[in-house]
Amino acid sequence: MSERIHAHQLYQPMLYPKHRQQKNVDQSFQSVFHKELNNQITVSKHAQKRLQDRNITISETSWNKISEKMIEARQKGINDSLVIMKNVTLVVNAPNQTVITALDRNESTSQIFTNINGAIVIDE
Repeated sequence: MSERIHAHQLYQPMLYPKHRQQKNVDQSFQSVFHKELNNQITVSKHAQKRLQDRNITISETSWNKISEKMIEARQKGINDSLVIMKNVTLVVNAPNQTVITALDRNESTSQIFTNINGAIVIDE
């Protein structure tokens, strides 16, 4: 017995409605956006030592704000930036999401910072 197969039975493309395709594009953008926002900040050994030696603590909320601002700085083409907060001043590398050094805010008032091309001021 041989069954007869019609051409339309061999290949039937699966079509997706446009709204579903758009949803996939949106989800892809959203996943990239969240991945970008969730970039972890790296604190160099030098900066870690400075933070410890000076008993400087930075809250998780502040770290999140610093991370967001570093992403914005990177998008604006800023490489090395000065982050000025109420209690601490940081020198960061925005493209690498890395804290290079840290100073107590009072200590940084009489300093000259070189090799930076941007500043971030966070009122925390």
